[in-house]
Amino acid sequence: MASKTPPLFPGYREIPQRLNIAGECIDKQIETGFGDRVAFVHDGGAITCAALARDVDALARGMAGLGIARGMPVLIRLRNSPEFVTAFLALVKLGALPVLQNSLLGPEEVAYVLEHSEAQAAVTFDEIAGPLRDLRDRLPLGLIVARGDGTEDGEHRYEALMERADSAPLAAADTGADEPAFIVYTSGTTGRPKGIVHAHRWIVAQGDMNRLRIPPQPGEVALATGEWSFISALGHNVLFALRNGMAGAILEERASPENVLAAIERFRVTLVYSVATVYRRILAIEGVEGRCDLSSLRGCNATGEALEAATYGEWVRRFGCPIWEHYGVSEMQLVFGQNPHWPVRPGSVGKALPGTTVAVLDDGYNPLPPGEVGHLLIAADNPGFFLGYHRDPAKTAEVVHDGWYHTGDLAWADEDGYIWIAGRSDDCFKSRGIFISPVEVENALRGHPAVAEACVVPKPDAEIGNRIRAVLVLRDGNAASDALAEDIRNALKGRIAPYKVPQIVEFAAALPKSAVGKVLRRALAG
Repeated sequence: MASKTPPLFPGYREIPQRLNIAGECIDKQIETGFGDRVAFVHDGGAITCAALARDVDALARGMAGLGIARGMPVLIRLRNSPEFVTAFLALVKLGALPVLQNSLLGPEEVAYVLEHSEAQAAVTFDEIAGPLRDLRDRLPLGLIVARGDGTEDGEHRYEALMERADSAPLAAADTGADEPAFIVYTSGTTGRPKGIVHAHRWIVAQGDMNRLRIPPQPGEVALATGEWSFISALGHNVLFALRNGMAGAILEERASPENVLAAIERFRVTLVYSVATVYRRILAIEGVEGRCDLSSLRGCNATGEALEAATYGEWVRRFGCPIWEHYGVSEMQLVFGQNPHWPVRPGSVGKALPGTTVAVLDDGYNPLPPGEVGHLLIAADNPGFFLGYHRDPAKTAEVVHDGWYHTGDLAWADEDGYIWIAGRSDDCFKSRGIFISPVEVENALRGHPAVAEACVVPKPDAEIGNRIRAVLVLRDGNAASDALAEDIRNALKGRIAPYKVPQIVEFAAALPKSAVGKVLRRALAG
C-alpha cells in the first residue's frame, strides 16, 4: 500500500523520508526540553510529557517481549484513557500497527475486525474484554488486559508488562514516512467495517493543517467528546495536541451534556471538538450558562453532522463563544474548516484548508458554478491521505481514481469558496454524528427469527440529526406488536453497537421494490 510522498505545500514544513508518529509526538517534546509540559489532564491528575514518554517506552518494551514487532497489527479496544494513549504510542514506536475499533462494537463486529485486520494481539480493559476473551484462540500473542485484578490463560496484565520492563529511553523504529502506521475501522456502504490504513506522514500533514487552522495559544487545553477510535477525536484530542504543544483533556465517561460540561469546568478546556448533537443537548438545559463556568472556552468545533444556523446563533448568544464547523473524512481527517481567520458562515463547513484541492462536479465530471449541487471530490495528492483500504484494493480503486478521492457527498460552493454539504449520494446517513450503514443494521435485524425482510432509513430529528428507523416484514406466523418491536430491538443490543440500534421499529406487509426486486429505500425515507 506504500505510495510516493506527495509534493509539499505552502505552510507545511518538509516531510522527512524517515518518520515515526511516536517520535514526532512525544520524543521530540523531550528532546526539545518540554518534558515538564503537561501532555494530558484527567480525573487522576496531570501527566507530563516526560512521564508519558517513560510509560510509552516501558510498555513498548513489555510488548516487544511478547513478540509484538514492526508491521504487526494489534487491536486496541479501549475507551478514552491514559492507557489508550500509552498503548497507541507504544505500538507505533515499535513500528507495529494499532488497529482502532469502537469499544461499543458487539461480538460479531469485533470478530470481523479481528479476522479482517489479521491482528496478532489485542489490548483492552477487563470490564469490556468479553468479546475478545471469546476469541483468544485467534490471538497468537495473547490478550493484554488493563485494570483487572488478574488474568486468565492466554492473557497478560497491562500493568505487569510495564512494571517488568526497563523504562530507559527507547528509540522509535526507523519507519518511513510512507510506511503504514495505524488502521482505523469505520462502517461503510457494504455493511462491513472498512480498514483505513494511514501512513506516518499523516501526522505532519494533518498536524500542520490543524495548527494553521487554529494556531495554539499558551495554556491550550483540547477536549474531543468522541471516542478516540474515530480519527477526528484521535487527532484533535491526542496526536495533534501532543505534537503542537497543547494539553489533551481526557473524558473517560460517555459524552453526556453533564459530563462534557463538568470536564470543561474541571480542566479549564479552551478548545472543544464535538458534534452538533452535543451542543444542542447542552443548550436544551435551561439556564445552563448561569450554572456552569465555561469562561475558559475560546472556541468550539463541530463535525460529523450539519450544525444549523439557529444552534450556532444560540450558542454564541448564551456562551459568547464561536462554533467553527469543519468537514473531514476518515481517509484523511480534516479537509475544510471554519476558523478564527475567516468570518463564520453558519451552516457551511468552511473553505478548503492549506494543501487541499477540492472540486464540485456534475455527473460528467464537469466543474459546476457556485450555488449548484454536485459531487464533492478531494484531490488525492495531499500527504495526509490514506494509503488505502486494508485487504481491499478494489474498494480503494473505486473511491480513488483519476487523481481524486470521491467522498460520496453532495455539496455546493458559494462565490467565496465556502462549502455547503447537501447530503450523501448513497444510502448511508449519520446519527449523533456517527456514520450508520443501513445494510449492516438490516443484516442484524434479519437475524431475528420473526424478521423476513428489513429496510433501515433515516428519520430526520432536530436533536441528533437522524433517528434510525427500521421497516420490517415479518415471517408468517408472527403478529406485529409493540412487544415484538421491543424484543427485536433488545435482540440487537448484544450483536451490534448500541448507537446502531433503531429507535423506531415499524411493520409493513411488504417493502416497495423495483422491477428487478431491489428495495426502493428512498420511498421509505423521511
